[in-house]
Amino acid sequence: QVQLVESGGGSVQAGDSLSLSCVVSGRPFDSIIVGWLRQAPGKEREFVAAITRTKAIYYGDFPKGRFTISRDNAKNTVYLQMNSLKPEDTAVYYCNGALGGSYFWGQGTQVTVSS
Repeated sequence: QVQLVESGGGSVQAGDSLSLSCVVSGRPFDSIIVGWLRQAPGKEREFVAAITRTKAIYYGDFPKGRFTISRDNAKNTVYLQMNSLKPEDTAVYYCNGALGGSYFWGQGTQVTVSS
């Protein structure tokens, strides 16, 4: 089993920044691909970004330079830095871990951006 715990969500104004964290435990961190997905009310879950153990990075279509994913293997933590937030970024952000064909999810953290 892999456990993931997100933190860092909150309510901000448009144009502000937030940094989300995902602490991973249960298996060797450097064997896990960790990603962020988000789900807005009434919408499907959407891929945001992912980072491998070698720090190869993949982004979804929408961040367009506003979001940055990183990982600290010494702290078993993956970060999502979100800048220039927009109201349409409002969603629950989930951390996801992929290991050996299995996927594990955190409980999610709410991000609310007001105009």
